[in-house]
Amino acid sequence: MEISPVRLNHAVLFVADLERAERFYTDVFGMVVAAREPRANAAFLRLPRSGNHHDLGLFGVGPMAAPKRRGGIGLYHLAWQLDTIDELVQARQTLKDAGAYTGESSHGATKSVYGTDPDGNEFEIMWMLPRAEWGEYENAAPVDALDLDAEVTRWAGVRTAGQIVAEGERA
Repeated sequence: MEISPVRLNHAVLFVADLERAERFYTDVFGMVVAAREPRANAAFLRLPRSGNHHDLGLFGVGPMAAPKRRGGIGLYHLAWQLDTIDELVQARQTLKDAGAYTGESSHGATKSVYGTDPDGNEFEIMWMLPRAEWGEYENAAPVDALDLDAEVTRWAGVRTAGQIVAEGERA
């Protein structure tokens, strides 16, 4: 019998400096600390609009830990979904202001900006088109240049984070 989760509930990262990572995610993402576990040198953070106990766990492993190696085996990036394309514009500026912005792209059904945290963990901040508008991108995920101004002109104010993703299920 297959396992049938409804969504990814949270992610956990090993970080060199727990306080530095916590400060990054609270300042840049507006997360709040839901819990701390000093015995494990860990903090559990929640997104402001989340219904989860925590969305991100951070475990401090110290500055002598081996750094993340791009292209090595392991997690490539986390993707955080926004509700509107307008929020993506704000996210891009926030990442630039934090010195964390690394790029952007259009994947057809999703529009994305990218960044890294102080430990080099990569993440994607993305907005998804309304499900009914996926069209040719239903079964495709190109990596194309993102014209965010044009996307804002087309999609400003359209909310999609709570859209129906399959009959009878909610995102």
